[in-house]
Amino acid sequence: MQKIKITQVRSLIKRPKSQKDTMKALGLGRMARCVEHNATPQLLGMVKKINHLVVVEFIN
Repeated sequence: MQKIKITQVRSLIKRPKSQKDTMKALGLGRMARCVEHNATPQLLGMVKKINHLVVVEFIN
């Protein structure tokens, strides 16, 4: 399965609770923190919800 690398580039200050919860579920929460996950449909939906706060790279 393809993997994705998610890097937080924007702050969570003054963001709705649902976006903060999504970031926490992904393992993010601090600026410039990176995590790697498998690219499942559920995870891609979570990333789509917060795409303005993160940068996503697909890893082979």
